[in-house]
Amino acid sequence: MPDLRSVLKISTQRIDELNALLTDPNNPVISGLIKVIERYGGPQEINRRAAAAARLENLMARLEQANSPYLKDLRWLIEQRDQKAFISMADYNRKVKGAPALNQNNAVTLEISALQYFPWLITEARRCIQEGELMPGRFIRVRRMVEQETDNGDIMAVAAAMQIMGASYVETLDTKGTDGSNVHLGGPETITGYFGGIGQPNQYPLMWADEFLKYYTTYGIRQVLNINPGTVLVGYLMHRLGIDNEFKISVFMGNDNPFAILWTLLTARLFVREGGGTSLIGFNLSNSADNETLRQASYIRRALGLEAVVRFEHHITETWKSIVRQPYNRRAELVEIAQEVPNISAKHEGGEPEIEQTLEHPSDILDYFLAKADAEKGGLMPALERNYMEKHHSVQLTAQDLVKAGIGVVCAPRLHR
Repeated sequence: MPDLRSVLKISTQRIDELNALLTDPNNPVISGLIKVIERYGGPQEINRRAAAAARLENLMARLEQANSPYLKDLRWLIEQRDQKAFISMADYNRKVKGAPALNQNNAVTLEISALQYFPWLITEARRCIQEGELMPGRFIRVRRMVEQETDNGDIMAVAAAMQIMGASYVETLDTKGTDGSNVHLGGPETITGYFGGIGQPNQYPLMWADEFLKYYTTYGIRQVLNINPGTVLVGYLMHRLGIDNEFKISVFMGNDNPFAILWTLLTARLFVREGGGTSLIGFNLSNSADNETLRQASYIRRALGLEAVVRFEHHITETWKSIVRQPYNRRAELVEIAQEVPNISAKHEGGEPEIEQTLEHPSDILDYFLAKADAEKGGLMPALERNYMEKHHSVQLTAQDLVKAGIGVVCAPRLHR
């Protein structure tokens, strides 16, 4: 029998056809995106403005001008960092494992979701100092962008804190189908039944690009969540055109098998810059993805030269309500796969199932869509912070199990030296 694989080879003619489509001045799809970019002055000007907006001294100055109450907390965080108040990695590894030698090549990034309010970060930091715990190395935010801007500079306080800690973080733009634009959804309460269908219909990919560029140039926010195939492609194209944007693909995209992963990473590779860079920096697989899928995904990622760039973000715990069947805990599977697959983050979206079910207000994915005013009116703010700290507790249990298994962890590097 002939080798069927040879039939899959893409001819240079097909590549030429693709290039002709992408560069066609009459292509309305690409032209629409370029118009949005040009409104902000073009890639070079966009990147210049974003770099200035992101500087820590500029963020702190703007918070001072706004008389933000969060400024004193940021100064406290800097002071604690400089005084080395947080446990060092050597001391932590010695405490948990008894010896500091770990496999750092496969170190797992500790990730928590969702950091809705800046004060929670300070609560978490105080807890880490007191108990000798680790601050996560990666934070996910799902709070409304417009609300963050008007809440004492919350959006800038978080941006500044991430630089102080050396952590990475992702924001979630407001341009998505939960605003009524998607006729299939009646509101946030119907989202969790349609992981592929939150939607950004019709003109929304260009609105998404416009919203990203607004926050990128105003606050230096580089990384955002991506939930739709159209906006994923827009993210690749923007980067290819010269904008230094980054994004992570959400679990809501529903990538749950090796073929879906191949499709996504093929496109990422197709649009890499000449130097090899891509805007895809995080790839959150579906909660259904198992370790064999991760193994095959790892093979594809490595073969395409993306292993060091694209992080696989894997849910270890999930909110108790509105997203998965409970109990859900993938910690043991993580410890197994992390021995083989590098560049994974352990995402904690919920607390421990045995604790969650005892809470008066267990974690709920729908709380991410709750306005702060409504949370305060309902007296929910203490419960929501408790939910967040239970996720922090789960992060600590994961860190301990990884270290005990001889696997390194990535936490906030400027705090835990």
